[in-house]
Amino acid sequence: MIIRNLLIGLPAILVCMVVQVALAFWGVRYFVRQTSGATAKRGSLFGLRPLLVVMLVMMLGTVVQIALWGVLFVALGEFDELYEAVYHSAVNFASLGYGDIVMSKDWKLLGPLEAVCGVLMLGMTAAA
Repeated sequence: MIIRNLLIGLPAILVCMVVQVALAFWGVRYFVRQTSGATAKRGSLFGLRPLLVVMLVMMLGTVVQIALWGVLFVALGEFDELYEAVYHSAVNFASLGYGDIVMSKDWKLLGPLEAVCGVLMLGMTAAA
């Protein structure tokens, strides 16, 4: 049972990492391009717009990752509704751990794996 959870959870973490790294690289490059050279001379207030754009894109990436985990939970038959699966996924990803929805014994280890993934990806967002 543990091996099966790892064989499903670790590739899901890898997919999240690819999404996060791609968005982080794009975000840093975009921010540097927007705030260097002639555009930086327009004033400090204009430096806020690129930061806001990057943060919105990074948060959108977080929502996409949460949705990917939710779709995985539905595909595994843990949830009938995507809304419940995404809610459970968001709680796991943010490592809140409400405990109001608990997965079955067969897939319960995916919750902590997603929490580890969320901590890593949110940390990468903060670092970027």
